[in-house]
Amino acid sequence: MTGLAKGSVVAVIGSGAMGAGIAQVAASSGHEVRLFDTRPEAAAKAIAEIGKVYAKLVDKGRMGAAEADLARERLQAVGSLAEVKDAALVVEAIVENLEAKRTLFAELEGIVDARCILATNTSSISVTAIAAPLRHPERLVGMHFFNPVPLMALVEVISGLATDKSVADTVHATALAWGKDPVHAKSTPGFIVNRVARPYYAEALRLLQEGAGDAPTLDAVMRDCGGFRMGPFELMDLIGHDVNFSVTQSVHAAYFGDGRFTPSVLQQELVNAGFLGRKSGRGFYRYGDDAAKPSVQTEPHAVRPHTVGISVAREVTSSVLSPMEARLAIAGFTVAHREPLHGAEKHEAPAFHTNGAAIFLTDGRSATERAAANKHPNTVVYDLLFDHANATRIALARADQCSEEAYQAAVGLFQAAGFTVTRLDDVPGMAVMRTVAMLANEAADAVNQGVCSASAVDIAMQKGVNYPRGPLAWADSVGLAHIVAVLANLGATYGEERYRVSPLLRRKLAANPIGARFHA
Repeated sequence: MTGLAKGSVVAVIGSGAMGAGIAQVAASSGHEVRLFDTRPEAAAKAIAEIGKVYAKLVDKGRMGAAEADLARERLQAVGSLAEVKDAALVVEAIVENLEAKRTLFAELEGIVDARCILATNTSSISVTAIAAPLRHPERLVGMHFFNPVPLMALVEVISGLATDKSVADTVHATALAWGKDPVHAKSTPGFIVNRVARPYYAEALRLLQEGAGDAPTLDAVMRDCGGFRMGPFELMDLIGHDVNFSVTQSVHAAYFGDGRFTPSVLQQELVNAGFLGRKSGRGFYRYGDDAAKPSVQTEPHAVRPHTVGISVAREVTSSVLSPMEARLAIAGFTVAHREPLHGAEKHEAPAFHTNGAAIFLTDGRSATERAAANKHPNTVVYDLLFDHANATRIALARADQCSEEAYQAAVGLFQAAGFTVTRLDDVPGMAVMRTVAMLANEAADAVNQGVCSASAVDIAMQKGVNYPRGPLAWADSVGLAHIVAVLANLGATYGEERYRVSPLLRRKLAANPIGARFHA
């Protein structure tokens, strides 16, 4: 399928941040753009601002002067909808209100050619519902851009029940020609990104509520251990708690109260207090010139242990060093191999031993529960790392039974390997692991329910919200067996539907217990 021909007319309705960004990208890609807004002079003002953006791009050497002049000439502000009658594509970027969108598209149907594609930039409203009253609902499709449009690569191409496949394919090809990374999705609550991203906020809020650590510490763990660009609390402060909470409420209601999307009472209280984040001067953090710099919990220096051992379940024994073992080897440790502890599962990552401490990658149980199961009181667990070789921080949790001497040996071991060590309270699954497991679980459910493909969900989460790795690719890296174990252990601990394992994860694991993967 080919996209719209260069030179064809693209109309954009609404000249706010999203509409102006869409107009800028379309004009840069060779289309004649008609920009309409009901507010007097708003479209012309937006075009003037786009011209300034083009000028800055020229100054930075990212756009040629002649190219910028031509793009600017393609932009035209129009004073009525009748002036978009020659459009091949109309993209709506108006207020997020179902009736307003329906009214607009009904009017457009009487203006544009029968072959014109109608697209909505809605981020949360059902495309099926928007299209339902139209005479030709098959030509309406979702074209969900992300803000700021010129910089964000993702476009979710959303098909409602009536959307013709050729329409969705044309919009997908057009977005690709515009330099975007488009993905196909069905019109379901939250589409891909706003659905799959919910655990990033929800698990952080629960961890904070349970006292795993304070907001600055948990943010540091998610950034420095998990590789996320922003921690969940600083990100929620940036988005605005009113907006973030509203989206969670919307998705929760749209899925008929599914416990996986339950909003947080803690975030509701922030909204009630007017602590909305950056825009109000206070959220999880305080903002302003007199705001104190947040401090992150960091363990003091501990003595480097002399020896370290490693035990690996026989089913996963390999001559290749595990990533953590390789990091310890670089630090000068000779890692001696030993038998696995009582109760070790065949999917488990290697356990490290030093000065009486048994150190495991978290599997969704608390260290205290794991110590009891292994009959080894001096149990310490560590959180998932995105990049073992380059991570600057590691998060540990100790069993309630663990001696101070054994715990300090674990701290000294990781400090000697170049990590800053942060201690979290002993909550099940820690921070990065439980978040990644839940992101992967939600992504797997989206694939299982036919919302999108596995590759689409990974592209969407990387390009739409800047995750360091797609959630299903991350599940492949960790191992599906370990992800399922984490979710099952969380479910057993909390007794909630929130942590139910996706049927697709179980199916893949049943088909290939050792090498199950989403991506070849």
